[in-house]
Amino acid sequence: MHAARLRRGEDIARVRAEGIARNDKLFSLRALGSEEPAVRVAVSASRAVGGAVKRNRARRRVREAVRTVLRHRGTAAEGEGRHGMDLVLLVRPAALHAPAGDLRGAVERALAQVLR
Repeated sequence: MHAARLRRGEDIARVRAEGIARNDKLFSLRALGSEEPAVRVAVSASRAVGGAVKRNRARRRVREAVRTVLRHRGTAAEGEGRHGMDLVLLVRPAALHAPAGDLRGAVERALAQVLR
């Protein structure tokens, strides 16, 4: 499964308004089906996470966890002719210091619920 960045503000607002929600202590996920063949991802962090350096680090960590999980899931889902998904993740402060394995596990559980 190919992952791309979800960049347009209108698309992100649509996913936040219409998408299904999955919550975890590390992030909040909104997901909405898409006609695009790729999974598009937007990751954001509020100032509650910390200053700019901490927010950027938290976003990078979550983005890498999503990329790793999608790469792993892609081998099983390739060639099924499925449509993609638009995902918006709001990073919570706990994601900044969570072990990488815990972060990947949380992302994997959340994506398993929405990418069926």
